[in-house]
Amino acid sequence: MKPDIHPKTYETTISCTCGTVYNTFSTKQNLKIGICAACHPFFTGEQRFIDTAGRIDKFSQRYGSTSPRRAAPKLGKASAS
Repeated sequence: MKPDIHPKTYETTISCTCGTVYNTFSTKQNLKIGICAACHPFFTGEQRFIDTAGRIDKFSQRYGSTSPRRAAPKLGKASAS
């Protein structure tokens, strides 16, 4: 290996907001993350909606139901051209 071209690596502690702690090597020390494999819905199998500042309620009030509505097809005479 060539000297002085690789970044310096540190033994690092990665902390998640859920409380899980991982020890690994990285170029940065003491990382803090918001979501990890222990609390991510893909890995846990549960689905959670994070409603920040009532966005879902605000959308529902403004536009009504969130399910799409289809209008009945118009049956009538086609205009002759």
